[in-house]
Amino acid sequence: MQANQLEKIRNGKGFIAALDQSGGSTPKALAGYGVSEDAYSNEDEMFDLVHEMRTRIITSPAFDSTRILGAILFEQTMDREIEGKYTADYLADEKGIVPFLKVDKGLAEASNGVQLMKPIHDLDETLKRANERNIFGTKMRSVIKEANPEGIKAVVEQQFEIGKQIIEAGLVPIIEPEVDIHSNEKEKSEQILKNEILGHLNKLDEQDNVMLKLSIPTVANTYKELIDHPRVVRVVALSGGYSRDEANEKLKENDGLIASFSRALSADLNVNQTDEEFNAALQDSVESIYDASVNKK
Repeated sequence: MQANQLEKIRNGKGFIAALDQSGGSTPKALAGYGVSEDAYSNEDEMFDLVHEMRTRIITSPAFDSTRILGAILFEQTMDREIEGKYTADYLADEKGIVPFLKVDKGLAEASNGVQLMKPIHDLDETLKRANERNIFGTKMRSVIKEANPEGIKAVVEQQFEIGKQIIEAGLVPIIEPEVDIHSNEKEKSEQILKNEILGHLNKLDEQDNVMLKLSIPTVANTYKELIDHPRVVRVVALSGGYSRDEANEKLKENDGLIASFSRALSADLNVNQTDEEFNAALQDSVESIYDASVNKK
């Protein structure tokens, strides 16, 4: 882990871009970009097209370190190149942006009001490759749909158990127990979640660092105690299905919470835009998310 990258993520002004749609979410991401499923005939062609989309985003003048601290990549993106460099090296060397890697394999079936992560059988190998590719940290997602204490406890236990394995590999894990924004028990779930996370944070060794990626809370500043915890490098927020404007407004109410948006970042981008139109749309998106991350109400 590079000390300057840790300092940037811990104290820098800006947000983290999420460019890690994978598997089942890739066709949806491409469709949002204006590329329909009849534009590709197999998975390889699909991933070629999504890499072209991500390359266009990453190489845009609007995508730079004045507002973007880090970027989360899909495994295939990590293993591909941009302008002759592996993606993480291009981000770090050419853009000054810290690279992260999504390591989970998707969600298990719902049980006890939550969806745990599927087993990550090849995690050791993935972390070895991540280090070879100069990745700084990782991200893994679970989902909470109900205020079920047993289910939420299981989610947090799984996240921190895998998180410790990631820390031992020299990387910083982003722990992401997403609370479904459509849940009727969102606020109650967030209180249970906060307490479970605090319990695990308090058990970490002094040299262990984690990040948290959480849904924007129903009650502003619910997660302030987590943001201020000495074992937490940064707390970032997912957009979770909110529009960019709505996510930005909610984000502004939470001191110390910065964005890590995916759909809300790329919503206005389209394959048929000229470079000038594309860069202008991305610039508007980046500026608004940056503003919501650093300027609070």
